[in-house]
Amino acid sequence: MTKQTHAFQAEVKQILHLVTHSLYSNKEIFLRELVSNASDACDKLRFEALDNAALYEDQPNLEVRVFFDTAAKTLTIRDNGIGMSADEAAAHLGTIAKSGTREFMAKLEGEQKKDANLIGQFGVGFYSGFIVADRITVESRRAGVPADQAVRWSSEGTGEYELETITRAERGTDVILHLRDEEADEFLKTWRVKSTIAKYSDHISLPILMKKETWDAEKGEQVVTDEWETVNKAAALWTRSKSDVTDAEYQDFYKQISYDSQAPLAYTHNRVEGRSEYTQLLYVPAKAPFDLWNRDKRGGVKLYVKRVFIMDDAEALMPVYLRFVKGVIDSADLPLNVSRELLQESRDVKAIREGSTKRVLGMLESLADSDNADDKAKYLAFWKEFGAVLKEGLGEDFANRERLAKLLRFASTHADEGVSLADYVSRMKEGQDAIYVITADTLAAAKSSPQLEIFKKKGIEVLLLTDRVDEWMLSHLHEFEGHTLQSVAKGAVDLGKLQDEAEKKAAEEAAESFKPTLDKLKEALKDRAKDVRVTTRLVDSPACLVVEEGDMSGHLARLLKQAGQAAPASQPILEVNAEHALVKRLGTDGAPFDDLANILFDQALLAEGGQLEDPAAYVARVNKLLTA
Repeated sequence: MTKQTHAFQAEVKQILHLVTHSLYSNKEIFLRELVSNASDACDKLRFEALDNAALYEDQPNLEVRVFFDTAAKTLTIRDNGIGMSADEAAAHLGTIAKSGTREFMAKLEGEQKKDANLIGQFGVGFYSGFIVADRITVESRRAGVPADQAVRWSSEGTGEYELETITRAERGTDVILHLRDEEADEFLKTWRVKSTIAKYSDHISLPILMKKETWDAEKGEQVVTDEWETVNKAAALWTRSKSDVTDAEYQDFYKQISYDSQAPLAYTHNRVEGRSEYTQLLYVPAKAPFDLWNRDKRGGVKLYVKRVFIMDDAEALMPVYLRFVKGVIDSADLPLNVSRELLQESRDVKAIREGSTKRVLGMLESLADSDNADDKAKYLAFWKEFGAVLKEGLGEDFANRERLAKLLRFASTHADEGVSLADYVSRMKEGQDAIYVITADTLAAAKSSPQLEIFKKKGIEVLLLTDRVDEWMLSHLHEFEGHTLQSVAKGAVDLGKLQDEAEKKAAEEAAESFKPTLDKLKEALKDRAKDVRVTTRLVDSPACLVVEEGDMSGHLARLLKQAGQAAPASQPILEVNAEHALVKRLGTDGAPFDDLANILFDQALLAEGGQLEDPAAYVARVNKLLTA
């Protein structure tokens, strides 16, 4: 193939422009990405060679070499991995097939445009080379392909790239960066490149080699020799003893595999022996990723088998509700040719999944139950970021439901955050049997709900649930330590032993004397309310809406409607406060009864966060009442 010029895919043009003009806050990130790509190429060769050992050719030892030419101002990252054919070079370097590309560009164009750590999150790490280079040349030959069928790819990172066939004796890939300016010349110094490799790539299990420097007494300076030395530890960090790994090394490794600029909130490193043998190094991030709510996103756990990299996103190793967990699991039992299908069916994988889930939950429990104030603060920070996702586990992981229930944290009428179910039970009133909860769109809406009035009056704590997942969670969490979870917006209020006999008798008498008015209300609202009844739950408000036990709450119905799903047709129950002046006015002569009845219903609907079907009619009724 003679030299051919091709145009970049449109999205690549946009990314290259953003890379060269925006990503300048942390230039050294390019070396992490290119060394990581070189390591991946070696892992791919090792994997394919399981079925075809001839791919190793005459180079069985896999390695990455980094070297520079100060005269030519080039920095080269060389690997003897799988290599690329001409078609693969065009496919991998000229187009982007990643679904996250648009999100990546949106991030760079927004508040985080200077954050070079973003580039690794979307599989576009190769292009980070243009942060420091005004031209990149890639020379590569795929393993098993004749020497005269190698390929050279070259581009200045503008709108085009060139492809041509070359002869290359060695399998693998050279990525040659032609450094753009004097600021980039720092990467023509051994100490600078070596320290960057130590910072980001020390854990890579392949040797990363650089030419050794020595002191030249005649020249009075360091000179580069022809002798190669390994500049990384070349041992997978998770295979080392915990006592040999520093906290800083754990944190640096996390940043490398997660592309997160912040340190992790917590981590756990263990070797498990027994029926299944595996090593786990798992991290909980400090901040939620932007795609946390994408349940279809692959997991963040990398799978290795006997230190051989198998896959980057082994979702079978961690339940969906722990999709925020990052880390590495290295199995000694799985076959090296394991597929995603085999992962779903393997008993060993099931054991790893169960063990890793328990380990993560144990790590969270140690923070939540700690007497140390810093650990408690860490758990509260975790809950703010990931609590809503953890709640999904109550319906997905029956085996760990009790452990998950103890990890839940809520706001309540007694505290704005951090209330556990155990805290609530410890503060329950004498004679109280149920754990009372209310769901709402916001904390402010929950706090001001009229359905809480009797509970506030009696000092009974109510949990305030404001996450969208809470309604679904309540369908799976029915009790805690023998106490039923009861919504204050469902069924008739029954405080049991918390309500004295005098209050019960007064309520019965009020209901009896108010019966004629109730009958008229039921008739006036027959198309809107399933029933109308006197309640003791209201103190200051005239009315509220509730539903029968077992019926769908108004809050859940609204959530379904917002999600474009049809909610089962059902009518709420209107409960009225017979002692309220507005309700008493219903029984007076000359009052516009039907208008007042509908105003009561509409106000109750608004108070619980609902939307009026006919706002204009409500305004007209209120205006009529105000001007009467």
